[in-house]
Amino acid sequence: MAKKIKITINELAVEVEQGTSILDAAGQTGVIIPTLCYHKDLCVAGNCRVCVVEIVGQKRLSAACATPCEEGMDILTNSFKVRNSRKHIIELLLSEHNADCTRCYKNGNCELQKLASDYKIMTQDFIRLVPLKNYTIDQFSPSIIKDDSKCIRCQRCVRTCEELQGVNALTVAYKGDRMKIATFFEKPMNDVICTNCGQCINHCPTGALVEKNYIEEVWDAIADKGLHVVVQTAPAVRVGLGEELGFEYGARVTGKMVAALKRLGFDAVLDTDFSADLTIMEEGTELLTRLKGTLVSHDPEVKLPMATSCSPGWIKYIEHMYPEYLNHLSTCKSPQQMFGALAKTYYAKTRNLDPAKIVSVSIMPCTAKKFESSRPEMHDSGYRDVDYVLTTRELAIMIKQAGIDFMKLDDMPFDQLMGESTGAGVIFGATGGVMEAALRTVYEIVTGREVPFEHLNITPVRGMDGVKEATIKIESPLEEWAFLDGVDLKCAVAHGLINAKKVMDSILSGKSIYHFIEFMACPGGCLGGGGQPIPTSPEIRRKRAEAIYAEDEGMKLRKSHLNPEVIRIYADFLDKPMSEKSHHLLHTKYAPRERF
Repeated sequence: MAKKIKITINELAVEVEQGTSILDAAGQTGVIIPTLCYHKDLCVAGNCRVCVVEIVGQKRLSAACATPCEEGMDILTNSFKVRNSRKHIIELLLSEHNADCTRCYKNGNCELQKLASDYKIMTQDFIRLVPLKNYTIDQFSPSIIKDDSKCIRCQRCVRTCEELQGVNALTVAYKGDRMKIATFFEKPMNDVICTNCGQCINHCPTGALVEKNYIEEVWDAIADKGLHVVVQTAPAVRVGLGEELGFEYGARVTGKMVAALKRLGFDAVLDTDFSADLTIMEEGTELLTRLKGTLVSHDPEVKLPMATSCSPGWIKYIEHMYPEYLNHLSTCKSPQQMFGALAKTYYAKTRNLDPAKIVSVSIMPCTAKKFESSRPEMHDSGYRDVDYVLTTRELAIMIKQAGIDFMKLDDMPFDQLMGESTGAGVIFGATGGVMEAALRTVYEIVTGREVPFEHLNITPVRGMDGVKEATIKIESPLEEWAFLDGVDLKCAVAHGLINAKKVMDSILSGKSIYHFIEFMACPGGCLGGGGQPIPTSPEIRRKRAEAIYAEDEGMKLRKSHLNPEVIRIYADFLDKPMSEKSHHLLHTKYAPRERF
């Protein structure tokens, strides 16, 4: 048990654990200390100095986030010296900041704007330096806009890219008044190793990094009566959207979300969970095919472990960092792209629609999905499979623009035909969900029995540990799968690219031997995606995960192979998993990319 020490905060006696920062100690007593560079996901930096406090007996003010409490400390968080210092720091930040707030994408959700409001910065005592700075705006990426004029150099984005993702696409360049956040040789974000994951956006306190939004393009498509606009919604959106519209963190708003989309004017409101179930059928079959090729045929061209391919951030990461392992990727497209390909083939044929007149829109928790939809590999329908990708945040904006009182909406169901799903499709939204969904189906296909976990909940692959491992022993399989009898199926799950690197390096070194690995680019999986509501934190991600699993528990069908619409699409259109048609529409391959 940690040693307790006694301190005083604003003349209030407090007892805290030794090593507790002044910031955390103040929070325990109900005292709010402002911050900008601090974030619970990241290491302490102490860059911005907005959190300064006065320690009686010391001449200099101390950064509360970076100063540990010591026995007998007498701390003042609201002295004249502290208030004056904070005010001047905010004024200095504003002197170099393009404070055109009403036209900023982060208007209303900007931490600097909130501090300026809280401290009532009504005058500007310092020279406005914005006109003198040669600020640039990088809009070349299909996913991310980087606006240097909004940057306060807190370096949250740099630490995010390094600590959470291990990518290091962003760094600090130059010194003094020329200091800036830059990419390698100041190239556009689209031309460097950036994976488009959007975690830098989620952690940026201002509008310096935001997603490229396609709201107006979608409004235009909806308004065009000659077009048929279909929308799909990813599983993680339903546990994040409510946060932008008045609900508690992690609230499940599936029915209200569908109702809102119908009011916005979409011609069909469908579910990415349907194609998540379809992904399991294709990916599960592919895994079994690879196991047979390795264990029976001993084919050296068949590569294990097989890695999932649902996360576009992870795909771009492996293209850059581990291109020699690209043939270990499942050839399955992501559920978003499977859905897009089928929207302009199967859906168009069934509904007797001209695919050239179909506009396919997806609502995703992910900024990397914007990049994925623009890939040249994603035109197998004969058209661009997914035309526009909106984040959860962008959908919330559209709902507000339409004047919809989200909290008063009655729940509505998804439309039929590519709108039905199972709990297995829902849990794609959480780290470990793809693995769990796949194991529920693969184990039952091989043995004819349900996976041996209570209520189908494969707990070893759940939770927020960076890397999780599970081993499932296959016993008494059906005759067709007799070669798997006694095999210990070794699985791993990694979320956040820094953890993906750990797993890949362990495979490279020969220390880890797996059959199947799930990789997700973002912390917590899709529910912590770069397009989800801001703020984000470990606590918020846990609440979203709890909601994902609660949604799964409440569904009648919880195994992908039991989805009636999936059964129907194979009978009417695709024939069987890994068939020639499904291979053409639902599978793809990727190519190596340079690191620099």
